[in-house]
Amino acid sequence: MKQWFARPATTVGLDSPETTLNHRRTINAKPFLRRIYEEWNASAAAALPDGEEAVLELGSGAGLLSAHVPRVILSDIVAVPGLHLVADATDLPLRDASLRGIVMVNVLHHIAQPRRFFAEAARVVRVGGAVVMIEPWISSWSRFVYGSFHHEPCDPEAVNWEFASEGRLSSANGALPWMVFARDRALFEREFPQWKVDRVEPFMPFRYVVSGGLSHHSLMPAATFGAWRACERALSPWMDALAMFALVRLERSVVND
Repeated sequence: MKQWFARPATTVGLDSPETTLNHRRTINAKPFLRRIYEEWNASAAAALPDGEEAVLELGSGAGLLSAHVPRVILSDIVAVPGLHLVADATDLPLRDASLRGIVMVNVLHHIAQPRRFFAEAARVVRVGGAVVMIEPWISSWSRFVYGSFHHEPCDPEAVNWEFASEGRLSSANGALPWMVFARDRALFEREFPQWKVDRVEPFMPFRYVVSGGLSHHSLMPAATFGAWRACERALSPWMDALAMFALVRLERSVVND
């Protein structure tokens, strides 16, 4: 079944900077998918604390966060047009406590050394600041979808959070956010007292699938977006079983470092 949802043939590799530009063009060319990304970015922006400090977006992709957050620093690990910063999430060239927040959309599950990222984020985000993530999530439904159709690795049974880093997009574990903030949440809280897990909100079981994502044509016209959103809202009591994504908000706490 994975072959049916496999990425279409391309002349560039998945880890090429051109792939990021292709993703940007795809989002802008597909109204249904663009509305999803706009909604994600608006939700992430609303979860940020107030303040004058800058916000860093990791893996900026389409750069849509600029429309919602002033003074946002758009970044990626490779250079593509439209970025303000090229940087590794585990080694940020920023001053201590210089940010009021970090935003990540579908990024954490590509970071092969997540512990290094959490520590680095705690260094650059001020007390009271936040890391806001929208990431894949594991549920009964998403286990089937990610395991059967999605091209990225997804291993909820993995013992370790870390995984081999072979490429910025080709290396991944789609189950990582669920592992850290659900299965191993107590471990995360022990290892990183600098971070309070303020919010974990599973959501969106169907819309990304019917949008066709970044790899396929939309399965539904953009005019049906509102109907699909209403359907998902009606199913909100069952998101633990149905969600494919989650919004996770971490708040930088005061600790004796």
